[in-house]
Amino acid sequence: MSQFVNRLPGLLALLLLTIGLFYAGGAFAQEAATPAPVEAAAPAAEPEAPVDIVDNSGSGAAATTTAEAEPEEPAPALMAHQAALELDAAGTGWLGTSTALVLLMTLPGLALFYGGMVRRKNVVATITQSVGVFAVVTLVWFIAGYSIAFSANSDAALQPYIGGFDALFLNGVSLATANSLLPGIPEFLFISFQMTFAIITPALITGAFAERFKYSALLLFTALWSLLVYAPICHWVWGGGFLGSAGVLDFAGGAVVHVNSGVAGLVCAIFLGRRKGYGTEPITAHNPVLTMIGASLLLVGWIGFNAGSAGAANDLMAVALLNTILAAAAAALTWKIIEVIEKKKVSLIGMLSGVVAGLVAITPAAGFVDPKGAVIIGLIAGPVCYVSSVWIKKLLRYDDSLDAFGIHGAGGLIGALLTGVFATTAINSLGEGANIPVQALGLAWTIAYSAVGTFVILLICKFTTGLRVTDAQEAEGLDTTLHGEGVEA
Repeated sequence: MSQFVNRLPGLLALLLLTIGLFYAGGAFAQEAATPAPVEAAAPAAEPEAPVDIVDNSGSGAAATTTAEAEPEEPAPALMAHQAALELDAAGTGWLGTSTALVLLMTLPGLALFYGGMVRRKNVVATITQSVGVFAVVTLVWFIAGYSIAFSANSDAALQPYIGGFDALFLNGVSLATANSLLPGIPEFLFISFQMTFAIITPALITGAFAERFKYSALLLFTALWSLLVYAPICHWVWGGGFLGSAGVLDFAGGAVVHVNSGVAGLVCAIFLGRRKGYGTEPITAHNPVLTMIGASLLLVGWIGFNAGSAGAANDLMAVALLNTILAAAAAALTWKIIEVIEKKKVSLIGMLSGVVAGLVAITPAAGFVDPKGAVIIGLIAGPVCYVSSVWIKKLLRYDDSLDAFGIHGAGGLIGALLTGVFATTAINSLGEGANIPVQALGLAWTIAYSAVGTFVILLICKFTTGLRVTDAQEAEGLDTTLHGEGVEA
């Protein structure tokens, strides 16, 4: 009986989701079946004269027919966020490749990166979290996430803060439409590309509460957070919202992805409390080689993340690609220097963390700075993220398990601020007037909204699914207790 009671919130949530899907699907089907109002017919045109058509097939017969012009079907009306597709074949090919690369960042990139850093008894559980996030966010994006983030709100007063609901379930999207932000790219592809960003953002948060979060809570948290936190912030910066209009520069997700997920991760880590034995017994990575494979996939996928955000196969894409690699290498070296000074050794996971720190920091700046600026940003990001991940975490004694805030939060912050310093019109004309105060404004809004929204969602999860596994489950490991699987010793 107790097991049924524990599962009841999840069953009710599933039931409500199913009812909602059927209701919405029926509503759209009914809308599609309703014929459009017929306009008053124009006066009939005078019939054309008969046209003699000679048959040259060899029969010697001639036929006389009346040519009748077939009426053209009217083009479907475009929604406010749409434009008629003017296909850019090269750009479409590159964005399709970039979409695959960004998806690779989550599965298997981030899954393996995080999976190698936890204890052996929690490897399967940690990887499964990334799979669960992928599944939930994909459907949430299809149902409402894209519409909230990138469609236009019919209420002009609300448009700066949240998108509209016209594109729920991708209603009105067709092969002939494009998002007006990229009129040369099919809207279906634009949706897919942005969906991969929406997937990896909550997946990054899982690193903060690794080894102690209930899987049912993860699924509910992910659905609510993607819809209520990620989609609005995405709209503020990229979808025509007030931060983008204010001049906040975020080329590929410094605020939208990294600061957003890093702050949410910090809130989760503090709200849940530390793992059992944290600070009193060794908690070490079980397989740094697995982490190396994951980090390598992240590095490759990040090219799609940053260079794909150019939206075309052009010169801006080229410089964003180079900047991404340069910053990653620079941050890896400065992380290594700090680690050698403090510990007299260079760890593989430390170097890989430096690589990721550089990737995070260059993300908001990739298409705004030149290569010199990219190297400087990387050189600064390494020590900043090291201090955040090692010294500050020890000082404040919170358990950010895999440094979601230490790397993504801190790296996103420093990268976004430095974008205001190094952005140059020689690379991107949108960089004109870039400055730190405007960048800080965008960060302040992102931090405040993400922190409050995450806290509220955690409260909802706590009183429905529950948040944390039992002490016994945590001690035995989540692989066997939650998933009935494990890796061989």
